[in-house]
Amino acid sequence: MYPASARVFVVLLMALVIQTACAGRPLSPPPPDATPMARQPYRLGVTDLIRVSVWRNPELSVEVPVRSDGMVSVPLIDDVYAAGLTPPELKEVVTRELSEFVTAPDVTIIVLQMNSRFISVIGEVRRENRISLTQDLRVLEAIALAGGFTTFADKGDVRVVRRQSDGSETTYEFDYNAYVRGRAAGTNMVLQPGDTIIVPE
Repeated sequence: MYPASARVFVVLLMALVIQTACAGRPLSPPPPDATPMARQPYRLGVTDLIRVSVWRNPELSVEVPVRSDGMVSVPLIDDVYAAGLTPPELKEVVTRELSEFVTAPDVTIIVLQMNSRFISVIGEVRRENRISLTQDLRVLEAIALAGGFTTFADKGDVRVVRRQSDGSETTYEFDYNAYVRGRAAGTNMVLQPGDTIIVPE
């Protein structure tokens, strides 16, 4: 049996070791709210496919992709900037431009393919993949769409890398093993366009 002073010294030494270890390991930020993304108006992006319909003017109605320069080509008015606009905003632009050639044009903009909204899953999954975000998608669902984990996957150290509006990146941790045991509630976060899921070995 160690004397009391020795036991106190051992406890303090262990506490110091733990504190030092924690200080040397960068902490991951807590995952964002796991509720679905706020319902915001959809903004067109590069590679999206849209239909521009002009009522009673089929020759002016076209299906066009948003090009890499953010433009779409519409008969009579040539190129119109579309990237970053909502469909109603693009409708206003096309209607205004067509009004020089057509009396009271009735324009409809329909998004056929939301190709600009995607996430990537890389690393130790069966199929590294770029997945279109046509609806809310969580980390586990994305991994499942990539075929699931490989045999060598480190399931306890999955990372979600998110690029912020200022160009910086934030990394969130997802511990699959803890999650399935009910010890990591809320970490199966809703993904956002541009997120990259990394499954290390």
